[in-house]
Order: sequence, then structure tokens, then C-alpha cells
Amino acid sequence: MKTKAAKKPTPRFRRILLKLSGEALGGEAASGINPEAVHDMARQVAEVRDLGVEVVIVVGGGNIFRGLQGSERGIERATGDYMGMLATAINALALQDALEKQKVRSEEHTSELQSHL
Repeated sequence: MKTKAAKKPTPRFRRILLKLSGEALGGEAASGINPEAVHDMARQVAEVRDLGVEVVIVVGGGNIFRGLQGSERGIERATGDYMGMLATAINALALQDALEKQKVRSEEHTSELQSHL
């Protein structure tokens, strides 16, 4: 009796943009970085990549810092925004690490922050 090899589904799109909130990286607590949540996301991205889909990810930083909330507590608005951008970069590094452990090549691209530090 012959068994048929499982056929991969044909993706509808060959390239997608995925927006991940920072809170999602925090897992159920929605704050900080939950390694299990990050690794689960990376595993799912790897599954999509295995279908031949190019994936671009935009990640937020709200699990670490929110500029607007900081300004409401006395932090200068521009400073709070820069802090939020750094939080986004931290999340991107966490996700990049998890993706590479799934053998998914990744690059992190951030806005120019160093001139403001």
C-alpha cells in the first residue's frame, strides 16, 4: 500500500508583514520578555518561512516602556519616545535570537538612535 507524502499547502501570498505588539512578547503577563512566548512566535514564523513565504516583522516595545505613559509621569515626551524606541530594539533582539535558534536568518533594522543618546 502506497502512502502519499503530505502535501505542503500553497500560500496565498509570497511576502507578508507581521506586526507583533510588545505585549505579546511578554506572554500572559504582557510585560517584560517571556522566552517561551518569544520562542513560540519564532517557531510559528519558521513554519511560515518553510512554506516559502518571506516574512517582515514589525515589533513594538510596549511590554518594556511606553513613551506617553512616561511623559504623564514627568519624563520629557521626546526622552520617553526614545526610551520606547530602545524598548523596541530590545524586543527585536530577543526575537532575532529566537528566530536564529529556529534556523531562520534575520536582520534587525532600527531608526537612528545613537545621535540622541
